[in-house]
Amino acid sequence: MPCMLATVTSPATEIVFEVSEDEVAGGYSASAIGYGIHTQGETIEEIRENVREAFECYFDGEVARPELIRLHFVHGEVLVL
Repeated sequence: MPCMLATVTSPATEIVFEVSEDEVAGGYSASAIGYGIHTQGETIEEIRENVREAFECYFDGEVARPELIRLHFVHGEVLVL
């Protein structure tokens, strides 16, 4: 009988936020993929600050939390046929 090793699941080393431009209201919105974290900002610098703040609030006091925050900027484009 082969030896079965148990896999240890470690916390994610990074968290990815999808950032998109809000064409109706202006500014940017960001949502963490796989987490219930959402925020908004008027400028790219403000969205960076708000993402950090939302991250800190969400993981307040948790030891096992991602070490990196990655911002994935999404740019939608419509092609007219």
